[in-house]
Amino acid sequence: MTQANISTSVRKPNPNYSIIDIQGEVTGFAEDNLMDAFSQASNGKTTRTILLNFTDLEYMNSSGIGLLVTMLIRSQRQKQNLIAFGLSRHYQEIFRLTRLNEAISIYTDESGALAAIPS
Repeated sequence: MTQANISTSVRKPNPNYSIIDIQGEVTGFAEDNLMDAFSQASNGKTTRTILLNFTDLEYMNSSGIGLLVTMLIRSQRQKQNLIAFGLSRHYQEIFRLTRLNEAISIYTDESGALAAIPS
């Protein structure tokens, strides 16, 4: 059986937002890891914005896109915003093609994403 090649960590620099740092591959095998990180970042629904740091993303496939959609649905149900940053040009284009960029705002880097957090 293939194992997930992903590592995540959650930072909570402010009570209103959390950052999920993603390293490795976002595929179907990453589901448990990503959903655990999302739950931790949501912090019992008190977090208003969750930032996804893709700076160290190595690979993402269609199953990984599906996991992002699942995270998006969960965040919308909890009235939370999702923001992504650090995506390569290739994955920015994938977000545009799948129209994920219409629901998940994309920023080049962490400082740009932090500046965009709704107050």
